[in-house]
Amino acid sequence: MKELPKFKYNPNAFNLDLNIFEKSDTICPVCSIKTGYKYTGPFYCIDDVENICPWCIQDGVAAKKYNGEFQDYASIEGLSADPTQPNTMPYDKEAIKELTERTPAYLSWQQGVWLGHCNDLCAFVGDVGAEEIKPIIDELWDDVDNSGYEREQVLSWLEKKGSFAGYLFKCLHCGKHRLHIDCD
Repeated sequence: MKELPKFKYNPNAFNLDLNIFEKSDTICPVCSIKTGYKYTGPFYCIDDVENICPWCIQDGVAAKKYNGEFQDYASIEGLSADPTQPNTMPYDKEAIKELTERTPAYLSWQQGVWLGHCNDLCAFVGDVGAEEIKPIIDELWDDVDNSGYEREQVLSWLEKKGSFAGYLFKCLHCGKHRLHIDCD
């Protein structure tokens, strides 16, 4: 079997705890090959597509075949869904394309939000609760304070895989952690 693909913005995509990929005997609808893995995360397109293999995500053929996105453009921090409004984050167009067309998204309660830092998109680290963020909480206060919840609420309610969940990101340039909070 060939080596699993690597994803710049989702380097932990094959961590089984994240449920982004599952081992499977299904045939990929894009390449028509039984690769041993299937994608279980969101894919935004007109067709109802399931069981995409990681290699067809990485090389962009799945997004191209179905005119779809793995991460919704409008859910990237700092990008406006309204073309008449300016973007507040100056991401490189190729980085946006890599994220939306060639990176598996993460599963969240609502539609996932992808965070950025240092004028680039961050790497998704994983699901976190209050315990997991304690060692790095000082890096996360800005995100907590802008979440709409009080600090005490976040520190007592945030639960990994819970109904009040945290999604941790890390800047690829300076290493700063970022936090997105979502609930059901």
